[in-house]
Amino acid sequence: MMKFLTFILFLLSFQLAVTAQNYKQRFNEIDVKHYNLALEVNDSTNQIQATMTISLKFKQLVNAFQLDFVEKDSTGKGMNIESVFQNKDTVAFTHSNNKITIQPNFVNTDSIFNFEITYSGVPKDGLIIGENLYGERTFFADNWPNRAQNWFPCVDHPSDKATIEYAIIAPNHYQVIANGFLVEETNLTDNLKLYHYKTIVPLPTKVMVIGIARFAVQYIGKTQNIPISTWVYPQTKEQGFYDFANATNILNFFIEKFGDYPYQKLANVQSKTQFGGLENAGAIFYSEKIVNGKQNHEDLIAHEIVHQWFGNSASEIDWPHLWLSEGFANYFTSLYILETQGEDAFQERIKTARETVLNYYKKKQTPVIDAGNTDLMSLLNPNSYEKAAWVLHMLRKKLGDDAFWKGIRTYYEKFKFQNASSNDFKNVMAEVSGENLDTFFTQWLQKSGHPILKTSWLYYQNKLRILIDQTQETIFEFPIDVELIYTDGTSEVKTIQVSKLPVPYEIETKGEVKDVKFDPNTWLLFEIAP
Repeated sequence: MMKFLTFILFLLSFQLAVTAQNYKQRFNEIDVKHYNLALEVNDSTNQIQATMTISLKFKQLVNAFQLDFVEKDSTGKGMNIESVFQNKDTVAFTHSNNKITIQPNFVNTDSIFNFEITYSGVPKDGLIIGENLYGERTFFADNWPNRAQNWFPCVDHPSDKATIEYAIIAPNHYQVIANGFLVEETNLTDNLKLYHYKTIVPLPTKVMVIGIARFAVQYIGKTQNIPISTWVYPQTKEQGFYDFANATNILNFFIEKFGDYPYQKLANVQSKTQFGGLENAGAIFYSEKIVNGKQNHEDLIAHEIVHQWFGNSASEIDWPHLWLSEGFANYFTSLYILETQGEDAFQERIKTARETVLNYYKKKQTPVIDAGNTDLMSLLNPNSYEKAAWVLHMLRKKLGDDAFWKGIRTYYEKFKFQNASSNDFKNVMAEVSGENLDTFFTQWLQKSGHPILKTSWLYYQNKLRILIDQTQETIFEFPIDVELIYTDGTSEVKTIQVSKLPVPYEIETKGEVKDVKFDPNTWLLFEIAP
């Protein structure tokens, strides 16, 4: 049994390595510049009719290249390709293993080539066609992490960004929302309507979306020339308009913190997404059930708005670096809560997040940058969210507010509409602050775990002797604040720099110490050993 399992794991590892290599190979071969999707939906069947024109450049001369595209299978779901043209001439292609292999007629590394792919089929996933909670038919894209390939051909990876435009034909009782700005809205017949949307900045496929449904739409207005709107089902119009009314204040807060908003609009959309919220660029989709008229999802709205900068515009170079998206959204939401609800609400959030991290570690001992994990959905875990947020929290304490925020803005400005790795972020923060951050990033991101401390202290003649033993396997270096509580009722906070050596620390005191509290202001991710 063990030999068989070892063999299976070997095959799986080999396949994953091949898949990773395929992506790297494609990045060396092609660069998609623009997607132009003409798509028609209907009310009779779940079949879509589409033509995708992909504009790309070749980075090297090739005989063939691949795109991700899920083919039709025995269930009848998937896509069937009718034709492929290169600049109006037919080209040879094959469609298997959820890849299109195209043999171009001619290539060079100087020109942009257009490949037109006409296809039809019932999407297996990615474009969700069905009934909403009111029994009405809807069509909602739900691409994260790499599910766009279920309904249009693409390079389905965050590192290959491109602009996109959609020409959507739908029965005219629907409205259509998508990324970008609305170029055209035309009644084609008594029954059909055309919606044409276009983006002007590149996006990763994970946040390229359309939504087709009956909507009640409220245009809230503009903030800093960014139009803000709410799209909800007509049945929840009053509740939805109220729930998303605070989007203007949230957007203003983050523009002030990060810099210019990266997209042409901000639309908050009630939808059929499987996630609580999905940060699609300029058109955020929320789970339909969160619309309740109680305005109790402000943190979720803030989280998804942060993603417009971090995750959508400045995107992770590859999936193991997902914390650059989710950790950022998690922590900056907490700082928004600090600004709007105060210190107590902020402390409650980060303490809860710390407990979440500690409990997750008991179940799974993996680092934040989990390069060995290829189950992309499983990367949506407390390491990518809460622990990554805690890394930013500790980094803010280490650098101070001025250097931290200068570093965040510098990082975003350098990598907006591009991709970054964890090392890229580290280098920017190190350059801005003038500090060496190698140890900090290595121990908190590349290694699993956190300090588990066994502490003791002894007071004698205005001196406090503290012993701190680390009981976990990986030894950390970190500062920890220690609050000295005196018998006269006063207190003061001292900082101890804990090294890898278990040495005693001596602190001069102002009087007799009756108690000691470790990390009184919640700046360290740690736990006290039982």
